[in-house]
Amino acid sequence: MKAIVCTKYGKPEVLQIKEMAKPIPTENEVLVRIKATVAAPADCAFRKGEPVISRLFTGLLKPKYIPGDTLSGSIETIGKNVKTFKPGDEIYGSSGTKFSTNAEYITLTEDAAIAVKPKNISFGEAAGISERALTALPFLRDSGKIEKGQKVLINGASGGIGVYAVQLAKYFGAVVTCVCSTANLELVRQLGADRVIDYTKVDFTKTGQTYDIIFDTVAKSSFARCKSALSPNGIYLTTFPAMSVMLRMFITGGLGGKKAVFLASGLRKPSEKKKDLDFLRELIEKGIIKSVIDREYSMEQVTEAHRYVETGHKKGSVIITIC
Repeated sequence: MKAIVCTKYGKPEVLQIKEMAKPIPTENEVLVRIKATVAAPADCAFRKGEPVISRLFTGLLKPKYIPGDTLSGSIETIGKNVKTFKPGDEIYGSSGTKFSTNAEYITLTEDAAIAVKPKNISFGEAAGISERALTALPFLRDSGKIEKGQKVLINGASGGIGVYAVQLAKYFGAVVTCVCSTANLELVRQLGADRVIDYTKVDFTKTGQTYDIIFDTVAKSSFARCKSALSPNGIYLTTFPAMSVMLRMFITGGLGGKKAVFLASGLRKPSEKKKDLDFLRELIEKGIIKSVIDREYSMEQVTEAHRYVETGHKKGSVIITIC
């Protein structure tokens, strides 16, 4: 099989395509023919080994050989003890800390974070959903405790996490304000934003408006900066575990008042992710949530995909088509 491999930390050029042996599933595994994966900011960070703390997941001295943790595809064969899937099933999900989705095939246990793919979307669109909707959902629902009627601000609303945070916040009944650049204002309006703020012209922390939840999906702000824009019991959610946020979580964990919260959503149990994938499938098939794709690249164009992601201007997901 073909696989994108990474033998050292560095620029996109460290990524190479090599022929490798096709994996063989054990009695409790399924063999997945991968159709699509993504190039995400996290993939770029893991490839570079920056920040250094990321190497705890990818390797201290050199990275995981085959990168990527998001996939969509079809099950080719199953082990004799597998009960929940059958050959031909179309699935989507995450390989978690096993990574290895930048390849034509992968073996996963049947209780891994995979579920039946929504019928009304492509493999590329399914990979996009697996990438970031699976992050946005637990942040808003579990960490933010989002409720109907709450005022929610999404910072980075046109990004990979943001496009799904907007749609999910609207699904949960929130009044949603979106922050993005001029070029993406219409996109977030189409996703359901009640109000949009162009960050190139307005600082959302200085408008006098307050919010029950501020979800900084791009980690471009801070709790200290956003504190004045939070309601008395408001929650600041961030995707980056800054020391100030971790300290604030420790101090205010059991107290009332304004809180800062970080969630390592990627480290949740596969069983929890599986339930969320089933939940998201229902929303997608009902037309409540839609996948947002910026660009699609082939395996051979993986370095170009990473370069584009690193510009910081992608809208939604960047897909890598495997086959």
